Amino acid sequence: MTTRVSPTPGSGGLWSPLHSPLRWLAAVALVVSAAVHIPVTPEHLEEAPYIGWLFIALTVVCFVLAGAVLVADSVAVWTICGVVTALAVAAYVLSRSVALPQIGDDVGNWLEPLGVAAIAAEAATAILSLLALRRPAGVPVAS
Repeated sequence: MTTRVSPTPGSGGLWSPLHSPLRWLAAVALVVSAAVHIPVTPEHLEEAPYIGWLFIALTVVCFVLAGAVLVADSVAVWTICGVVTALAVAAYVLSRSVALPQIGDDVGNWLEPLGVAAIAAEAATAILSLLALRRPAGVPVAS
């Protein structure tokens, strides 16, 4: 009788599935992150086109990652999820604290409802990514 163990960073393939129970929560958080950017994209395309295009890219990437984390929740996928959402959190903090070009009016607007939803979903995904990647070596996973 063999027990399947999850790969850990450095001990298995980057694309080997981890079968993390956290993948469903991460997928939901990624879908939320993608969805909350859709209604504000048109106004950002007009006000600061580069932000609008970044919102489009983030939306597409989050939808793709939501599927990827469900289908192949590997070290690579979890790492990409963590990096993308951590960068989104950093961009939010920058836009609210020191401003980004063409959108200085967002400084101090920390509690805008869609922004709060986005930051919560992105922070949750980044944390879930860290947790999924920190699974101790040799911990059995369900098939």
